[in-house]
Amino acid sequence: MYIHRRNNVTTTGPVDGPVVVLAHGFGCDQNMWRLIVPALAERYRVVLFDYVGAGGSDLSAWDPERYSSLQGYAQDVVEVCEELDLEGAVFVGHSVSAMVGVLAAQAAPERIGALVMVAPSPCYIDDDGYRGGFSPEDIDELLASLESNYLGWSSAMAPVIMGNPDRPELGQELTNSFCATDPDIARVFARTTFLTDSRDDLKDVTVPTLVLECSQDVIAPREVGAYVHAAIPSSHLVTLDATGHCPQLSAPEATAEAILAFLADLP
Repeated sequence: MYIHRRNNVTTTGPVDGPVVVLAHGFGCDQNMWRLIVPALAERYRVVLFDYVGAGGSDLSAWDPERYSSLQGYAQDVVEVCEELDLEGAVFVGHSVSAMVGVLAAQAAPERIGALVMVAPSPCYIDDDGYRGGFSPEDIDELLASLESNYLGWSSAMAPVIMGNPDRPELGQELTNSFCATDPDIARVFARTTFLTDSRDDLKDVTVPTLVLECSQDVIAPREVGAYVHAAIPSSHLVTLDATGHCPQLSAPEATAEAILAFLADLP
């Protein structure tokens, strides 16, 4: 039961149903999935968890060395899957967790049989022939601001990331989620998130994959979705009529429908 406690693992839906694992992104926790869980849980066994350092996880288990790499988060995923003895689960990863899912599927292919990548980005920094959405200077400034005043950064950036100015309650929810994260843990996770280049890992994805992008997303622009789709031969790209980086909150019905349609087509 240690992994259950460490990662605050919760499950819902039919015990003997196909399994869907939902993984949150930077500054969030499993509560971010609450609006789509009921639709998924009608047919699927839904597994939710918090990465160490987030939500209701065991903060004493946090290790800055382990979690300075996406491999540390992927190991969390593998250990949760092993604890529950999952086989062929569908891993749904939001934002940076999309790439965590890629690494977890490589490490334990028997545990993960398909991927859903929600607003993914394998690299946030622009490069020759690649648009990640940020220049190196942008990222340096973002990280410097976060490290000098995390709460102020959270209040300023969360509404921008959420991207729905006509629904300020969504920006406030993300702000609250960011602010609930320990600043020291957030600094490490932010550097891991924004400085990692995982583009080379995409070519190794062999499982069925759904790439879900938003029509407007300042964190993961549509060029990124097209890049991920082109790099994964087994992938299917769906563009949601949604604004911002968190469609599971801003467009939960459309997000759930796209995921359910993908799941229905799996063997």
